[in-house]
Formats: sequence, C-alpha cells, structure tokens
Amino acid sequence: MAAFLLRHRQVSTLGVSGILKADKLDPCRPHVESRLGARAGVCNLLREYSTCNDNRAHKFDFLDLTCPHAWYPVARRKNRKIFLHVGPTNSGKTYHALKQLESSPSGVYCGPLRLLAWEVAKRLNKANVPCDLITGQEREEVNGAKHKAVTVEMADVTSNYSCAVVDEIQMLGCMTRGFSFTRALLGISADELHLCGDPAAVPLIQEILKPTGDDIHVQYYERLSPLVPSQKPLGSFKNIQTGDCIVTFSRREIYKLKGQIERGRKHLCSVVYGSLPPETRTRQATMFNDASSEFDVLVASDAIGMGLNLNISRIIFSTMKKFDGVEMRDLTISEVKQIAGRAGRYGSDFPVGEVTCLYADDLPLLHSSLKSPSPILECAGLFPTFDLIFMYSRLHPKKGLYRIMEHFLENAKLSENYFIANCEEMLKVAAVVDVLPISLHDKYLFVISPVDMRDEISSQGLTQFAQNYAQKGIVRLKEIFTPGTLQVPKTESALKELESIHKVLDLYVWLSFRLEDSFPDRELAASQKAICGLLIEEFLERFGWQKQPKTRKLPSRVNSGFLVSKETWQYV
Repeated sequence: MAAFLLRHRQVSTLGVSGILKADKLDPCRPHVESRLGARAGVCNLLREYSTCNDNRAHKFDFLDLTCPHAWYPVARRKNRKIFLHVGPTNSGKTYHALKQLESSPSGVYCGPLRLLAWEVAKRLNKANVPCDLITGQEREEVNGAKHKAVTVEMADVTSNYSCAVVDEIQMLGCMTRGFSFTRALLGISADELHLCGDPAAVPLIQEILKPTGDDIHVQYYERLSPLVPSQKPLGSFKNIQTGDCIVTFSRREIYKLKGQIERGRKHLCSVVYGSLPPETRTRQATMFNDASSEFDVLVASDAIGMGLNLNISRIIFSTMKKFDGVEMRDLTISEVKQIAGRAGRYGSDFPVGEVTCLYADDLPLLHSSLKSPSPILECAGLFPTFDLIFMYSRLHPKKGLYRIMEHFLENAKLSENYFIANCEEMLKVAAVVDVLPISLHDKYLFVISPVDMRDEISSQGLTQFAQNYAQKGIVRLKEIFTPGTLQVPKTESALKELESIHKVLDLYVWLSFRLEDSFPDRELAASQKAICGLLIEEFLERFGWQKQPKTRKLPSRVNSGFLVSKETWQYV
C-alpha cells in the first residue's frame, strides 16, 4: 500500500513527528511578505488607531466582541428582508428558498458542505441560470454568471446580491464551525436573505438580528412524507432489506457491519462516512440510489444527515451513542431527528420512511427523541477576524500568534448571545507555525486551513508545507513527497492511509488558491486527489462477497510522483 512520506524530519512543539532523510535542513530563509497584500479593513484600522506618537490603539478595546453586527458595514447599509424557512428534514424548506434564488437576478447559496454547493450549482446551471461554484478547494466559473454556490466559509461579505440562501442555519450553534454561519447571517449583503434550518434556531436569530433593523419573516414547514418509528428492533441482520441504511458512528464499525451484512450473501453495501473524499461519498450514494445496482444497502455515519439525496426506506441505528471527541454520550434530539429524517424522501421510491434500532434497549431513546422538540439554541459562534488579531498583536509585539490567540480568546468580551468557537485545532497549528519566520497574516492563513491535526499524516503535511514556504517561498509537491507508487489498498488500515493522503492533497489545493505563486502545483495535486478517490472506490467495490465485482480500469501501479510503499516508512 502506498503511504505518505515526508522528506524532512521535524518534531513540532506538539510532538508531531515527521519522516527523516539523511540530508540536512537548509538554513531558514524568511519569506516574510504575503502575496495577498494588506486587507482594506486593517488599513482603515491602522489609519485610525496606529501611530508611533499617540496611544489611541491602547484605548481602543480590541477584545470587545459584543457588537459583531458592526463588523459588516456593507450589510448594515442595506435594509435586508430575512426569510426563515424552518421545519424538519424532508419538508421542502430548502426547495422553496432555492426557487427564490433561481428567479433572482443575482444571488449566492451558502451551504455547510461541498456536496451541497455542487448540487446547487448543478441545479442552477441545468435550469439555465449560470452559476459559479466556489469552495475552499474548487473554483468553477461560468460565463455570465451572476449567481454563486459556495461553502459557507467562502461567503463574500463585501458584495451585494439580490438574493442569498444560507442552508442549515442552525449550525451557527456548532462549537467549531458556528462562527462561519454567524458571519454569513450578519455579513451577507442581500436584498433578501433566506435562512433554512431547524425551528430551534428561530428565537436566537431574531435576537441576534435586533440591532440590525432587518425585517424578519418566519415560514414553518411540515414533513412532506410520513416517518414511522418502528415498535420492534431489527434484531438480526437476516432482517435487512433493500433500501435499508444502518447508521453507526465509527469508521471501524462501518466496515464491521458491512462485512457482517455481506457475509449473508443477500446484499451488497455502499458506505458513507466523513473522512471519505466528497466525490467518493457522492458515487457511493449514487450506487445505492441506482435501482439496477447490486449495492442495495447503505452503511453510514451521521455524514448522511445532510448533503446527499438518498433513496432510503428505513434508517436503523446500530447504537444510540457516539464519541464526540471528549466522551461517549447519547445522541441528542437534533442528531436523532436529522438522521432519522433521511428515510422516506419525498419523491423517492420509498414514500413512507421507517426508523428503528438494531437493539430493543435503544428504542425508548429513539421514540422519545422523535416526539420531543429540539432544544432552543441559546448562543451563536464567533471567532475574531484577522483584522482584530492583527491590531491586537500590535499591542503585544513580542508575543507569537499562539499566545496572542490564546490571550485574546480567554479575555474576549461577549454578549450573552454568543460564544467563542472551539479553536483547539487552530491553536495546535499556531504552535507549529509560530516558530517559522513568516508574516502574521500567513500564520493566520495556515491556522484557518482545513487540516485535521488529529490525523498524523495530515499534521505532518501541514508542517512540511509551512516549513518549505518559510524557507523558500515556494512549495513544490515533488520536494515534499518522495516518488513512488499508489496502489489499491488491500486492508482497512491501508485505506485509512490513503484517505489521509487525500486530506494532504486537499490542503495543498486549498493553500494554492490563497498563495497561488507559492503553491504552483495545483493541477498535479488535484490529479493525484482524483487518483486517490478512484483507488478508494476500487477498494470499496472489491470489499465484498461478489465473485466478479464491477471495477474501474486502472493500471495496477499508478505513478504518484510522491508516494512510497508502506514498507519504506521509518518512524522516529
């Protein structure tokens, strides 16, 4: 199995180890200036508050985050009409919002996932409404387009639109990503802003928008097709039927359940979980949805809760507990509803959805969750902009980004409607890049990049990208990775490695859109990402009992340009 190999050894302050070759590191050559240039907001703040001869900067309280609506002057100049489309899963709320977007002269769709942005861009272009696709890792521009479909982090708060749609708006309460939804809510400048999500978000949104003077309208929706909770558990995998989706919450359990079901020799299983590449998730879902496909059962994580249109007859919870990164806990009411609601999609082959559990002991929690309203959201996420971090750093010129962020986040002043996002992962990255001679803006860029620091290969990749950028000002893939081969993985551990490699390539592409001159191998990284995706799919299609699996034609050995076999790994 091909594995990721870094050329240089580096042990970060967090203990992230790299892979060593005999050659020594070149002396660090600072690459101080970002090619992105200074942002207008910083310039304006500098003019007003920063001078060698006065102390106004010290009097201005950069820790005061009590009025985040004031961060977005373009939106505040517009008298926005806010339309809240709220209801359960499969109620048509997003459909109605998208119809408004489609009929508007200009607009933007902001979704929580790339999959959703892809789907909306495809839908609008098919309807002869030219639409650009913009995510952290893609830019697909269409001639004459006045509409955009973007991931919420890419929302433009400096442009004006006739119509904007923010999907899954209840995610403004998410501990890690909520601040991006808050930014979209407060900052998008549109004549009409359509918000789609759970009714539990309505009171908080109304409270947050009071200072803006926006005109708010709430439309409630009911589910379009019945969802029937079963009184009996599944009991045995012998009772699995075509159209079933078994939900579990760990990658290991997904493959364990897939194997158990397929050993019965009656069904083949597609799989969907978060660390699969988005393209692979889409193709796995397509196979499951295809009535002529052999893959008639789905084994999935809570990644099915949004972003994929699935023809599911019955949702089966294998467990009602999940590990949330801190502890093993019961599923929340919102999580149960979001997942269970995927059964019986309106207009699918299964007009009535059913939901049950694998074990009888879990049924009471399932039933009570479906009967209960989701808890009202109390706070929305916030995270300081680079402008604020930059100005605050001028008051503490001897502190690195890690200490600046840590002190800022510990001492920030908030109103009762907001919380500071959980930025543990960001602080880990800050500790890595703080030792490098690069500008504060570039450090901040690495900090907000989509890296999974819990994944050793991903963290190694970010470390090497940042080091090479600091040393040379340019990061070439062939300098980061050792030439070798990629192969179809033969084990689950080898598959996990390939998924991690895909994350590193994804990170390179993300950086290439922000530091284009310094990360010039975007096309190579994108092509290697595509190869990773195909090899992962090849594994998934072979991982079953069928005698003659349908497989894509791939060379048995694919020259990756930067990957080597598992046997060449050397751990420090």
